[in-house]
Amino acid sequence: MVVWLVLVSVTVGAQRPDTVKLRSDVPLTYVVKQGDTLWDISGIYLEEPWRWPELWDSNPQIDNPHLIYPGDVLSLRWEDGRPRLGLASRGDVKLSPSVRSESLDTAIPPIPRDQIDPFLRANRVLDPGLMGSLAYVIAGDAKRIISGLGDRIYVRGPIDPEDRAFGIIREGSPIVDPITQEMLGITAIDIGSASLLPGEEPSSAPGDVKEFEITRMTEEIRIGDRLIPLEEGILDAFFQPKAPGVEVENGFMVAVTSGVTQIGEMNIVTINRGAREGLELGDVLAIYQTGDVVKDPVNNEMVSLPDVRAGVLMLFSVYEKASYGLVLTATRPLAVGDKVKNP
Repeated sequence: MVVWLVLVSVTVGAQRPDTVKLRSDVPLTYVVKQGDTLWDISGIYLEEPWRWPELWDSNPQIDNPHLIYPGDVLSLRWEDGRPRLGLASRGDVKLSPSVRSESLDTAIPPIPRDQIDPFLRANRVLDPGLMGSLAYVIAGDAKRIISGLGDRIYVRGPIDPEDRAFGIIREGSPIVDPITQEMLGITAIDIGSASLLPGEEPSSAPGDVKEFEITRMTEEIRIGDRLIPLEEGILDAFFQPKAPGVEVENGFMVAVTSGVTQIGEMNIVTINRGAREGLELGDVLAIYQTGDVVKDPVNNEMVSLPDVRAGVLMLFSVYEKASYGLVLTATRPLAVGDKVKNP
């Protein structure tokens, strides 16, 4: 065992330039704890956590990070001079070829889900032309101007025959590209949910009026609020932190949630790039701040300094022209207008 440790220490110092960069204080074994995330564990071992697929062993038991559970023991070793993180044991359970039966709810997530799940429930980006085509609340029961949980509302507009449960949304802020001024989308704010009453049949006719019951609310429902089919499976999305497969150009953080002015770790931001530009769920982007402009004392002219890397974010919701990202690291206060680039 002592000899193995000596060999490991020599190998660390001789990593190939094309391999992932390990941190200087990496442990040889790690016991997965409750509350860990894949990002946390990758950050313990790697200087660039999004390169985790290059570190994980090809062992099928950890090929999918959903199969890593609290109590699992991970072991670091080297193969042909390359570091590999493998599954040493399932806690006190001896490994066998049989399938492990355990709820995925107990597996560690790639990123902190408690940060993004409430946001995913409450926010989505719609095409600018879609909002005006959705069915809308025309009246409340007994001529109420505002309605609440359990109340009935009257809705006018097309209702898809396959849907009976709908989200109630309200138009939020527009998302505009800071360079081209293109309208990228409209933020739809979650207000509640409603179900078509029994006996009411969906109709695609825009002028039909249907009766709904409010089944959930985050604030009072008003006349003019819109109805949209509920998104299924949005909270089941699986995120694998990774470098984008495309070159990201002219990317910016264009909005931030919660009304904050200075952006830090675990804040959610909107960027002006999406599926149209080839971005995907789990893509990791580096955040850069524009370099200062200083005066050259020799030539007596103003010079722009290089952009400064200031953080990292990961995309967890990608729309056609815009995306939502979670700031995972921030080395200085960030702000709307900061650039996002390939890591």
